[in-house]
Formats: sequence, structure tokens, C-alpha cells
Amino acid sequence: MSAGDDRFDIKGLTKALDEGADSSLRRALEAVREHLGMQVAYVSEFVGDRTIFREVDAPGLEHVVKPGDSMPLDYVYCRHILEGRLPELMPDVLGVPFAVDMPFTHDMGVRAHMSVPIKLRDGKVHGMFCCISTEPQPSLNPRDLRMMRAVAELAAILISREIDATTEQRVNFDLIRRVLDNDELAVVVQPIFRIADNRLLGFECLSRFSGPEQWTPDVWFTMAASVGLGTELEMRAVEKGLALLDMFPDDIYLTFNVSPDTVISGSLAEALPAKHAGRVVVEITEHASVQDYGTLVAALNDMREKGVRLAVDDAGAGYASLRHILTLQPDIIKLDISLTRNIQDDLARHALAAALVHFGRETKSQILAEGVETAVELSVLGELGVETAQGYFLGRPMPTAEACLLVAQRQLADRARPKIVASNAKVSGR
Repeated sequence: MSAGDDRFDIKGLTKALDEGADSSLRRALEAVREHLGMQVAYVSEFVGDRTIFREVDAPGLEHVVKPGDSMPLDYVYCRHILEGRLPELMPDVLGVPFAVDMPFTHDMGVRAHMSVPIKLRDGKVHGMFCCISTEPQPSLNPRDLRMMRAVAELAAILISREIDATTEQRVNFDLIRRVLDNDELAVVVQPIFRIADNRLLGFECLSRFSGPEQWTPDVWFTMAASVGLGTELEMRAVEKGLALLDMFPDDIYLTFNVSPDTVISGSLAEALPAKHAGRVVVEITEHASVQDYGTLVAALNDMREKGVRLAVDDAGAGYASLRHILTLQPDIIKLDISLTRNIQDDLARHALAAALVHFGRETKSQILAEGVETAVELSVLGELGVETAQGYFLGRPMPTAEACLLVAQRQLADRARPKIVASNAKVSGR
């Protein structure tokens, strides 16, 4: 160990491990190796009859051992230490007859060795935490061994977290694959109306999942993105929605919620039918993180040139939506439900909605209110100049068949409604 200071910063190391940084285990190896005055420190994992070096700190000796290398368990000390044939602490290996007779000792030039098992929460030995020196280390003592055991316990915590994360990733991947393979995603639609005359203009396509978990759609899509299947799941929903276009009249449009990643991937542009491009609205949500606005704008512009319209969802819910609006310059700005709910009773909501309506007029963006649940809310929004709306008061999400029936009913009502002809002629009173 260091001649000037035999203290070891366990608290600092604990904090480093708790941070969960990728380099924390490597930093732990370096700290222990330097404290003990050894040349090599490594963490291994037992896989079958071999030990695999997962993390290694061996400055200047990378040609001897590095991460990913492996050796037979019978060749190294590990199994013999676990089974009691070798001690965990060997300040001078040449003083241990069993070690002297092992080829590993002479091949690697080992003179001092200290090793402790890394045990996971279930008691299983994951591998070993080892330190090696090519020179005897007579100052090594049981206190150093206790310190190394403590560090091994901390390392086991970090390794367990990584294993748990990997397991969770695999489970989540399999869940999304099941949804895709078993076709557990269906699309329902929610009607969108023009406030002024209650005319049906279009539908928002919304995903529903039939699996036993009963999770909300945002949970599924977030999970899919975390395992690299976000675009595939989104496109499954989009494709199901696009198939509905032929079922509705040409004056009915459909809106689709997609992430920036899906737009940038090009999958959406490839799936759009050219003849229906003008009936498609792409919604970018406020919660979607945009890493590169330039790339996103370019991908959106390619679709907008073909007639696709762009909507920014959840306006008023946070800073991100305002940035989306300013940067993407959408055709439609959707007011978040947090603005529309009880707008008649809240001056702040009323003022912000009015400001967005004014902004929409100036930028020629249509304003659509989401989450309208009462006649009063709809009336106030109309008075503010909001043009279109959707929400439970106007129509809940519904299956396609029900939506087709609604369209047919609206068409019949429109035909029966008398046309009002404007005239400058005076009408005589009776």
C-alpha cells in the first residue's frame, strides 16, 4: 500500500459507485490498485469453465491482460481460492506451495496476489475482484483484505444494477416484439370539429393496446423507444391509420402522433400515399425531444411540399412546445388540455390561450383546442377565436365503424340544412 497514507476513501468510492457512471468500476479498480501498490487489478466474470476479464486496470501491461480476454478457471487462481486450496491473501506467492506448482504463477510472473469473490444479491458468485503484483508485497495484511471485500461488495451492487438493467431491457424488448408480432395494436379515432358551425373536419388517430398489461399508450411508446423499436411501433400505428383514409370522404383529414426520430428516419415519408398527402396531419408532441432541428425541419419540409400539414401538440404545456412552434412553424397549433380545462374560470389560462390565438393569426396557423369537455369551455374558446376543437364533449375516441357512421350522419345533416343566401335587399315586415 502507499507508504505515506494507509487510509482508503471508501465514502468517495461509494459515491462514485452510486452515481452509476460507466467508468465507476474502472475508477474503483484504479483506486484499490494504487492503494495496495499492485500492478494489475481486474474484475472477472465466470462463464462456463472460463473467467472473462470484464474490467482491467493495468497501466503499461495492456499487452498482458485487457478487458475481454479470458482464461480457463483451472489455470488461474480463482477456483482454487473459492474451493479453499489457495488463500485470498498471498503477500508472497512463492511462500504458498500450491501456487508455486501452478503454471499461471510462472507464466504471469505473479509474486503477490489478493482476490475476493464478487457475490450478487442472490448469493451467486459472479466472478472475482483480484489484484496482482510481480513483486512481493509483505505489507499486505488482513485489513487490506477487509477493505478489498468491502469494495467487492460495492462492485457487486454496481454489477447487479447493470444486470438488472440488461434484464429489464431484454424483457421490455420482448414485450414490444410480442405487441408487434401478435398485432396487439389497434387504432381508434377522435373527431375534430370546426367551432363556428360544428362541422366535422377530421379525426385524430389514437393507439390502443389489447395486451393483458392494460398500460396507457404513452407507456408502450416510451418503452419501445428505450429498446430501439420506437419507430417500428409508431409506424405500425401510422400504417393502420393511413389504411382508414379510403374509408372517409376526401374532405376528412387524419392526424398522426409521431416522434422526431420517426420523421427523420424517412419511414413516414415512404409510407404516405401521394394521393392522400393533403389529408394527413403530422403531430409533433411537446414532450418529444429534438436533438437536431435542422434535420427534422428538412425531413418535414419534404413532406409538407407534398401537401402534408404539420401540427405541434400540447401547446402551452411547457417550454418545448413553444420552441417547436417557433422553429417548425406549424400549420396547426394544438392547445393543451391544461389550457382549455375550466378556461372560463381562470384569467391566466384565458390570457395565454388568447395570446396563442393572436400568434396563430399573425403566423397563419390554425388553432385547435384539445380536451374540450363542457359547452362553456367550447363557447369561451370560440369567442377567443379558436377555430377547431376536439374533446369528450364533442366526441370520445371511437372505433372506425362508429366514425364512419358519424361521417354519414353528418353528411345527411349537412344536406338537410337550408342554405342561407346573403342579400342586401330589405325584407318588409309583416
